[in-house]
Amino acid sequence: MKKIGMLFVVLFLGIASNGFSQTTPTTDFFAGKWEISIAGTPNGDVKLVTDLVRKDGKLTGELTDAVDATKPKMAITKIEENGDKLAISFDSPQAADLTLNLTKVDADTLKGEVYNFDAVAKRVK
Repeated sequence: MKKIGMLFVVLFLGIASNGFSQTTPTTDFFAGKWEISIAGTPNGDVKLVTDLVRKDGKLTGELTDAVDATKPKMAITKIEENGDKLAISFDSPQAADLTLNLTKVDADTLKGEVYNFDAVAKRVK
């Protein structure tokens, strides 16, 4: 009888310690495919698509025109992450080096600006 009682105590402690253990989330919020809309530019509203991939601990990718796939891709020169904020620097044929500053709104939306134009990024599922 003592053995069964001891077994229940050990099982209970094992379950309790597992329930209280801390785990680190394995999801990478910014990684993935995003459609970015930039409103009111001199060339009209612009839609870009990027697939951000984490390599060696850093996000990388390139931007493509969502409307005209024949346009050349724009290389992302630098990505900075700071909590819920993301800054994507890239070379634009029209305006040289630009930085797209975005902030997390919810699980599938980022909002921000690039060169004083409003930008919204939506996760592509």
